[in-house]
Amino acid sequence: MAFGRLERTRTDAPMSDINVTPLVDVMLVLLVIFILTAPLLTSAIRLDLPKAESAQAGEAPLAVTLVVDGQGQIYLNDKSILLPELATQLKAVASHRPDTEVQLRADQSVPYGRVVEVMGAAQKAGLSRIGFVADAPVAMPAR
Repeated sequence: MAFGRLERTRTDAPMSDINVTPLVDVMLVLLVIFILTAPLLTSAIRLDLPKAESAQAGEAPLAVTLVVDGQGQIYLNDKSILLPELATQLKAVASHRPDTEVQLRADQSVPYGRVVEVMGAAQKAGLSRIGFVADAPVAMPAR
């Protein structure tokens, strides 16, 4: 070392790798959001279906879903509809495919007369295959 000269230390080369940790963090957060919201997208109409023991129903080749909620409001394939409009929509479905099955989901608090009105509209339209959807009963623990 000479007088007045300082030693120079070699500096490290700049890092040229991509840091993927923030990308992985963002992707995991999005994955959790999709996992939490996916079950909410299946059916937005909340019903208290009656309980019944039965065998699992087979899938119909083509089916439309009719829902009658607790207030008596009718939904065709998760879209609100009035009874006169329901008849015309079901007639259009029956003219296209007469073997279409109607899957009827009715809240257990709905008066029976309202359910019969909806069934009558389906039968007048020419759809005679009507299936009632119910929840399986909750099993009681053995004592």
